[in-house]
Amino acid sequence: MKVLVTGGAGFIGSATVDLLLEEGYSVAIVDDLSTGRAANINPRATFYKMDITRKGLEKVLRKERVDGIIHIAAQPQVRRSLGDPILDARVNILGTINLLLGCVGVERFVYASSGGAVYGEPRYLPVDEEHPVAPLSPYGLSKYVAEGYLRTLRDLPYTVLRYGNVYGPRQDPDGEAGVVAIFAGRLLRGQRPAIFGDGRQTRDFVFVGDVAKANLLALERCKDGEILNIGSGRETSVLEVLDTIKALTGRETEPVYAPPVDGEVRRIYLAIGKARKVLGWRPTVQFRDGAARLLEHLTSRSSP
Repeated sequence: MKVLVTGGAGFIGSATVDLLLEEGYSVAIVDDLSTGRAANINPRATFYKMDITRKGLEKVLRKERVDGIIHIAAQPQVRRSLGDPILDARVNILGTINLLLGCVGVERFVYASSGGAVYGEPRYLPVDEEHPVAPLSPYGLSKYVAEGYLRTLRDLPYTVLRYGNVYGPRQDPDGEAGVVAIFAGRLLRGQRPAIFGDGRQTRDFVFVGDVAKANLLALERCKDGEILNIGSGRETSVLEVLDTIKALTGRETEPVYAPPVDGEVRRIYLAIGKARKVLGWRPTVQFRDGAARLLEHLTSRSSP
């Protein structure tokens, strides 16, 4: 089977590409390198530097004759979506539409959505797939709207995976999103991390390798129209994240507190029983172990 991975130079996409290649798949990558890195691209994959919103994407699909698509490319930042909702909609909605219009002959489609953003402030915990959708940010809304286009625009089998907060090696420590990598990067440099709000807000942190495995299983066991949460099933506070990174690095740097960010939920973690039932998937990496792997990656990257 030949698989196209959009966003395949990003940290989630590249982990997915590596796993697909290990499992014997032929892989093509589309990525504009706006947030992905050329160093992440597996040389065994065919790479196209391309914006998913631009003309020409359908030519790549025709040329590669892909059987399946894992669509990860996105504008992934809540804060950026608040400041530039037009950009957010262009990438996350129009980019998905552009991709779907070129999907002639594609047998299965896996879409990376956001379990941390589409549900809004939870009415109950853990949040399952039947929870009402009420996003607080343009980012959450754009990811959910793209889910709707999957249902209505193309008659092809698809699975939606609603990720928790993904972290792990290759995550950008200098980006605006990805608190685990940001904390790790700042502590390694001897800088004070910033906490927005009181730090007691919670998230569902899931390791990137576990997410890559979920992407693979969704591709292989594609259920038409299935929506699945992909997370750890655990609630972890931002302060707990910082304490873990401090313990692993031996740095006792105290944080700087800043006002909370609009559009971000206070507490959330995901029910993941459906993914276990449908895909046979479960998370395997505990948070401390995953954070240690991220730190090891950051340390090796900065070594001469």
